[in-house]
Amino acid sequence: MPSPKSDQTISRPIFKSVKKYDHSEGLSCCFRQWRADHSHCQFLHGYALAVKFVFATHDLDDTNWCFDFGGLKDVRAWLHSYFDHTTIVAEDDPHMATFEGLAANRLIDLRVLPAVGCEAVAQFIHKHVSAVVKEKTNNRVWLESVEISEHSGNSACYQLT
Repeated sequence: MPSPKSDQTISRPIFKSVKKYDHSEGLSCCFRQWRADHSHCQFLHGYALAVKFVFATHDLDDTNWCFDFGGLKDVRAWLHSYFDHTTIVAEDDPHMATFEGLAANRLIDLRVLPAVGCEAVAQFIHKHVSAVVKEKTNNRVWLESVEISEHSGNSACYQLT
């Protein structure tokens, strides 16, 4: 018969911290979800995005923090470079030539992502920011999730399992 200890799972505590950039951050961009041909989302439409990051670690740093938010200055600048007064389209948009022409004529500031939609944008942001967090913390912290809000009624989250 196994001992009681062998049946127990030893778990480690997880510390989490949250950083939010709300709708007033200035991440106002225009989307087109060309695959949503059943919806008005197939048309160009805009949002002032909000972004929420959840960081996690098993071990706090020497200041007893999960993640030092001062280390996010470059992430904030990156978010603005992608989502501040830009037009976001998917790399497989069938009207890509039109968007590239508008960008060439300086009518839009074009950003091409692998896919468009809050879920896909959350995944895109997660991929970039996760690498930054791992580097800044020597793999001590991981980015657990990214939540993107179009407005107070709609959001989507990409989360590691």
